[in-house]
Amino acid sequence: MTTLHQDALVIDGLIIAKWSREVFDDMRRGGLSAANCTVSVWEGFQDTVANIAEMKKQIRDYSDILTLVRTTEDVRRAKAEGKTGIILGFQNAHAFEDNLGYIEAFADMGVRVVQLCYNTQNLVGTGCYERDGGLSGFGREVINEMNRVGIMVDLSHVGGNTSREAILESKKPVCYSHCLPSGLKEHPRNKSDEELRFIADHGGFIGVTMFPPFLKRGIEATVDDYVEAMDYIINLVGEDCVGYGTDFTQGYDKGFFDWITHDKGRHRRLTNFGTILNPEGIRTIGETPNLTAAMEKAGWSESKIRKVLGENWLRVFADVWGC
Repeated sequence: MTTLHQDALVIDGLIIAKWSREVFDDMRRGGLSAANCTVSVWEGFQDTVANIAEMKKQIRDYSDILTLVRTTEDVRRAKAEGKTGIILGFQNAHAFEDNLGYIEAFADMGVRVVQLCYNTQNLVGTGCYERDGGLSGFGREVINEMNRVGIMVDLSHVGGNTSREAILESKKPVCYSHCLPSGLKEHPRNKSDEELRFIADHGGFIGVTMFPPFLKRGIEATVDDYVEAMDYIINLVGEDCVGYGTDFTQGYDKGFFDWITHDKGRHRRLTNFGTILNPEGIRTIGETPNLTAAMEKAGWSESKIRKVLGENWLRVFADVWGC
C-alpha cells in the first residue's frame, strides 16, 4: 500500500457485495474509509427494513473494523480510527412503495443514498433498459422529500429522460454513483458525453465504475483501463466532480446475477452480463491500493488523486446531507 493511499480519504461510491466478515476485512485491507453499501434493489419496504437490521447487526458485531455513517464527520472519524464507514444505500426507490413518509423513516434509519430506478420502470420514473417516459409526478415529490431529509439522489441505472428531469428537479446535487462513458463503449448503462456534462453543469457528481461489461476491453481490462475511463470523464467535466464507485459484487454467485438482471427480480430477463471478471489488478476490494498506484503511474498529481479517491465524494455528501 503506497503512503499516499494509506494517508488519503478513500470512499467507494458503490459496493453491492454479499455482506460478510470476509468482505468487511477486505475493505480494511483495501484501506477504505467508507463505502456506499447497497441494502435494497428489488425488495419492498418490509424486506428492506430487514436488510438494514441485518447490516446494522453486522456493524455492531464487527465494531472493531466498522462504523455506521450518518454524517461526513462519521467518515472522518472512521478514517481516524482505522475503520470503514458503512453508508446505507439503495439501488432502487422501490422500497419507498407509494408512501412519501417512508423516505423520512429510511433517513432516520441511516439511509443516505437512493437510486431512483433500477433498470426498468417504477412509480418514480424509468430505468435505462426500456422506453423512458421521464419522471412521474410522484417522482418529483420523492426527489423533493429526499432533498428535505438529506438522502442523495442516484441516477446510475436510470433512463436518460428521467435522469435529465431529476437533475433539473433536485435542489441538491445528484449523482451517477457508478457509471462509465459511452464514448469508450456503447452500452445502455453507459452515459454519453452530453449526459456527463449535463449532470456536472448542474452541480451533480459522477462516480466511475469498473464493472467489466461496461468497460471498453471488458474482461480483458486492467486497473489501468479503469484509470483511463476516469480520465476520459475528468477531461470532459473537470476533476472536482468525479469520484470512484467500483460496483464490486464480491461473494455473489450466478444466482445473484440472475436475480438482479430480471425485471423486479423475477420476471423478464433484461440483460445478460456473461462472465464477470473485474479488471486485473483490482479483482477484489482488498486490491484497492493498486488503484492509487495506477493513478500515480498515469501521472496524476497528488491533489487530483486525493480528490477522486474520496475528498470529492465527502464534499458532495456534505452538500446533500447537510452535516
